[in-house]
Amino acid sequence: MSPAGAPVGGLLVLVDPVARRLDGESVRIAKDVLSAGAAAKICLPDSDGEFARALARRGHRRPVIVGDDRALVRAVGLLHRERGLAEGAVSLIPVGQAGSLGLARRLGVPLSAVAAARAVLDGVVGVRDLLVDDSDGVVLGGLRIPPVRPPVPRPAGPSVRSAYRSLVRTLIRPPAAAPGGSGGHRLRIEADGVVLADVDRRVEDVSVAAADGGLAEVAVRVDGSVVRVRAGVVTVSGADFRYRADAAVAGPVRRRTWTLRPAAWGLILPR
Repeated sequence: MSPAGAPVGGLLVLVDPVARRLDGESVRIAKDVLSAGAAAKICLPDSDGEFARALARRGHRRPVIVGDDRALVRAVGLLHRERGLAEGAVSLIPVGQAGSLGLARRLGVPLSAVAAARAVLDGVVGVRDLLVDDSDGVVLGGLRIPPVRPPVPRPAGPSVRSAYRSLVRTLIRPPAAAPGGSGGHRLRIEADGVVLADVDRRVEDVSVAAADGGLAEVAVRVDGSVVRVRAGVVTVSGADFRYRADAAVAGPVRRRTWTLRPAAWGLILPR
């Protein structure tokens, strides 16, 4: 880590609209602490489009995101696509529901609005790796292709229509689940050109996460056993699949490649 230093043009504080709606008091506290310690321009965008335009017009101000994991990923993605990540570090003041702040916690950002705001003012820069996919999307923490779950039949009510549906479900049953209670994907997984699994076997689970050392941690579960490797490029292809990248679900896609970019962005963290 390295000292953040005083922002040349002050701070651009972007308050996500979801944060304003869910916890206005934490937003107010964050604004007060930041305004007392630095020249801070406060922006209250009402949409993703306004958020993007305000970030693009930041000038020499250091961006501070007040919001949840999705707001942070959105900001880093926008900066990546405009090639602005090298200009300086990003700050986050986590505001949102507990379940929407898991990435912030893993990255080491304080979940208290006061502590996070103080870290913005006197913290240090933590340099982070970045996973970038072939559609220019970004992953800050990790991604996962989870197991396929078989559909759960709904209980039928005592009617002719529900009886008919029950008969159809009996005649046309969903595919049986694989051992362990879940199905599998017909996917080809490659890590730096090495095939870890192919479509002739059922892939039960896949995870890719940024790790230290300039490589990603890759874990693939096939037939109950897990293969773990480190790689710079990971490609998944085959039948349509969805994946969870940080806080969002993406897809379906038939092919996606993720490339790890070492030390691609910086995040302000407490000393």
